[in-house]
Amino acid sequence: MSWRTTLYEYVHHRNQMELDYSVDPLLPFVQDTAFLQRQHIQLTRRAESDRDRKLVPVKCETRLVIDRISEQPEHTVAEVTLKRTQFGRIRETVHEERRIEKERLILLADSDGWSISRIEALRTEQALRLRPAAPGAWLEAEDDGSSFDYMRAPSVPFLNRDMIPEWPNAVARAVYNRYAAAFYADLWWDKENPAFLTFEVDCTNYVSQCLFAGGAPMNYTGKRDSGWWYKGRAGGQELWSFSWSVANSLPFYLLTSRRGLRGQEVFAPQDLDIGDCISYDWDGNGRFQHSTVVTAKDANGMPLVNAHTISSKHRYWSYTDSHAWTERTRYRFIHIADSL
Repeated sequence: MSWRTTLYEYVHHRNQMELDYSVDPLLPFVQDTAFLQRQHIQLTRRAESDRDRKLVPVKCETRLVIDRISEQPEHTVAEVTLKRTQFGRIRETVHEERRIEKERLILLADSDGWSISRIEALRTEQALRLRPAAPGAWLEAEDDGSSFDYMRAPSVPFLNRDMIPEWPNAVARAVYNRYAAAFYADLWWDKENPAFLTFEVDCTNYVSQCLFAGGAPMNYTGKRDSGWWYKGRAGGQELWSFSWSVANSLPFYLLTSRRGLRGQEVFAPQDLDIGDCISYDWDGNGRFQHSTVVTAKDANGMPLVNAHTISSKHRYWSYTDSHAWTERTRYRFIHIADSL
């Protein structure tokens, strides 16, 4: 059996694992005990969540894309994209959840064929904490103090209003168009809009774009630490506010803004509407590290969300199946004001 066959077997058994809530299908050829333990914990939480929702898994499909290969006589390193679609049923309603994950796998050759010795997630929802950079400098990660380039291409914001239903009426009435925000979220959940810069940790940038697509007006102050605005990048300068792109800054802006885009905190997820936002504090320390936008409701009336970084469409709001989730996780549910 070749390494390529082992890779496809891995994908096939990952599908079965999601249906069985068990890592047993992977045991014959996956040697990474840390990965298996993480998956076991994640599947246990998902089983509990599905049971609470009365959701029955129906089918799981995964399209494998091999992004990069490094072959050696005794081992192969594969970087892959897993485009996953899961179907579940709540009573008579079938729900479809989609997700894109990136992994690096190390495959080893032995006398019995190939096995997988290590599996590493290349993207997680555990966002880096950012601190303001000097004008014209890169943003820096507090964790190690290193500087790095978040951007892929310069741009200025532009949205094709013709692609968003009822856009002219929404602007004329100065009313937040929730369904336009959700339409945009579903349109761009699995890719980047080239009219905007793409961040390595892109969740809040994506949510801000969705709010903007819903008719939320930018509050341009020209200051990184105030307002909610985006102008791209020019002359080596980063022209956007922290509230636009940083998970910990967006909810603070929404809850303190007094005009234009603003929000009100609600205390139960079922109180959220389409186009509202959820912020995630994985460590329970008051610092939020992930952002999502509500794009649908399940048959129980609970929110389903879209997100970037790990691109997700109609994912259950709680994220208990995320490796970033901990028992200390706290949420902030923000209802966006209808009048802008």
